[in-house]
Amino acid sequence: MRRWFLLLACLFGTMPWPTHAADALRIMSFNIRLPAESDGVDYWETRKPLAVKMLREQAPDVVGLQELVKSQADYLAHELPAYAWFGRGRNADGGGEHMGVFYRKDRLKVIESGDFWLSDTPDVPGSITWNHLYPRMVTWALFEQRSDGKRFYLFNTHLPYREQDEAARVKGAQAIARRLATLPAGVPVVLTGDFNTAPDSEAHALLARTLQDAWTTAPRVEGSEATFHGFTGNADKRIDWIFVRGVQLESITSVTTRWNNRYPSDHFPLVATLRLP
Repeated sequence: MRRWFLLLACLFGTMPWPTHAADALRIMSFNIRLPAESDGVDYWETRKPLAVKMLREQAPDVVGLQELVKSQADYLAHELPAYAWFGRGRNADGGGEHMGVFYRKDRLKVIESGDFWLSDTPDVPGSITWNHLYPRMVTWALFEQRSDGKRFYLFNTHLPYREQDEAARVKGAQAIARRLATLPAGVPVVLTGDFNTAPDSEAHALLARTLQDAWTTAPRVEGSEATFHGFTGNADKRIDWIFVRGVQLESITSVTTRWNNRYPSDHFPLVATLRLP
């Protein structure tokens, strides 16, 4: 019955959004994979309808995206009018990869938002230190639920990927932890991202001192533990994480859906379901 309903909705141009249990929030972390012609059959032009289909099916309230570029964000915004988004490119001129955040306009409003760079000069756009190849950054926001006025912070990041970048990943985790320590006490926090390192790493341990890893602490866990699969579906690395603080965590799921043997990205998205106190 649900399939017929969705088919009719598509035919007549309206897509209903699944309803959630009262006040439950669905937070997604999604490395969308930037457009790279070297991906061949998995190039963005092929994948983009799959990304939209996945997002419609999962109906997250907030999505922290990594490897997002402006053309991808514009496409998603056009196809998903229930969402607004914000974020800027990591480069000094505002171009390049965005830590873009999409959110449901009917459920949430942004009270404040901003960015900082993972460098010795975090307030300088495009700044690079710690032997990074590229600028690395965090985009954040303070959200408020429209239904009850409850608030939470969302931080979204993407740490460097090379094996020799482990020290930089540790410094990045330290910078994020320092920024989280400045937030008002009692306001819940969610951190999404592609951290490009293992759960037994020092970077993970630093963040886990004040945050809980949703994958290891949620009462209900579904899907593949590993998240990076390189478009094969055979994931072997758990490098995408959702951390939380001050929330009632209900579940976390990795989204492994594919269509015609094609995936929306080379990473499985994560979706954490939680409630604010």
